[in-house]
Amino acid sequence: MEYSARPGVNMALKIVSTGIALPPTRITSSMLDLQLGKPSGYVEKRSGIVWRYHVANDASQAELAAQALHHALDAGALSPSSIDLLICASAIPFQALPCSATHILKAARMPAGMAGFDINSSCVSFISALEVAAGLVNTGAYRRIAIVSADIASRGIDWGHEESSLIFGDGAACVIVERGDGSTGILASLIEMYPDGSELCEIRAGGTRRNPRAGMIESDFLFHMQGKSLFRYASSLIEDYFARLLAKSGITLADIATVVPHQASHLSLEHMRKRLHVPESALIDIYRYYGNQVAASIPTALHEAIVSGRLVAGQPAMLIGTAAGLTLAGMVFIP
Repeated sequence: MEYSARPGVNMALKIVSTGIALPPTRITSSMLDLQLGKPSGYVEKRSGIVWRYHVANDASQAELAAQALHHALDAGALSPSSIDLLICASAIPFQALPCSATHILKAARMPAGMAGFDINSSCVSFISALEVAAGLVNTGAYRRIAIVSADIASRGIDWGHEESSLIFGDGAACVIVERGDGSTGILASLIEMYPDGSELCEIRAGGTRRNPRAGMIESDFLFHMQGKSLFRYASSLIEDYFARLLAKSGITLADIATVVPHQASHLSLEHMRKRLHVPESALIDIYRYYGNQVAASIPTALHEAIVSGRLVAGQPAMLIGTAAGLTLAGMVFIP
């Protein structure tokens, strides 16, 4: 049914095209059973994943991002020169300096002189970048923006920490947007941070906090998560947050045709179904075949919603996720 009572969009925005990229190596949970010396079926039961994709040790994050960008350009029959800004929305940078957007532009062989910068709010970086992109196209500063999220989670896995090591996959996704004619766009967006949870999910090295001069150990470069504490803290906040996001959008959950969450874990997706009462028909759940792709998770799931016909023009949709920080982010929009 067409949603006919929608309020006017607060910021005009049109999704022009999307694309994704995956490493060539598919890692099944049965392969991890053997690698980790676990009984058959153990990893799939614990992780909720059938398979995920991991890059080779010499693979480039920038190259993976470039593949997703070109997939989106090809899918929309768009010229690279039609993009006037590239935003990298990844959780982990390619390197400390210069910004990852530069490396993606170089790997993708985009025209010299193009604008670019990075936005990082961990797993919900895409939502932050989409909000910024909407503001920029509505001011007229840029006409068409490519948002690229690419993360190689496998590089930071601590295989000695079972809780977090089993859930991650690598990947990249690109969403190209422009202002459009105002019939599509954002009803509401809401980003909140709760710094008391900043140590529940972290990689300590890579900046000025832990380095050869300040002091570091090898494990500082690996992903650390206090999973149970993180889940409890996020769960204590998400229901009230969800209500605030809906109230800000001016519509109800029943009006939302498609919910695209961060594919954090099978437990988080089950929480969406049971505690937030998101109906199965609306929920985009690709976790079993991708795992948690960090910042690439939400735009990959959005791409899958579009190509499968589950993101319907004119019917409200929601992006939502929790991330390190602790960060909550969501957006309600009319596609």
